[in-house]
Amino acid sequence: MKVEYDPARNLLYLWLAAPGTAAARTETVSPGVHADFDRDRRLIGLDVLDASDVLQDNVQFEVDLDVPTHATPAS
Repeated sequence: MKVEYDPARNLLYLWLAAPGTAAARTETVSPGVHADFDRDRRLIGLDVLDASDVLQDNVQFEVDLDVPTHATPAS
């Protein structure tokens, strides 16, 4: 995981995949927060626009995501 912040654009990006992984789809999950998914519907990152306004003094925020689950093999 990698966190990037651009103070000039007030943009925070949280990479959950390798930085630079191409997004195939983006969904708004909360005002000012967008989730990027790859072509296999895996969550690859979160984009927070106007980060200082959205996060204010908080270092955490909550979003509800409809992320597909993968079954674990039975042992």
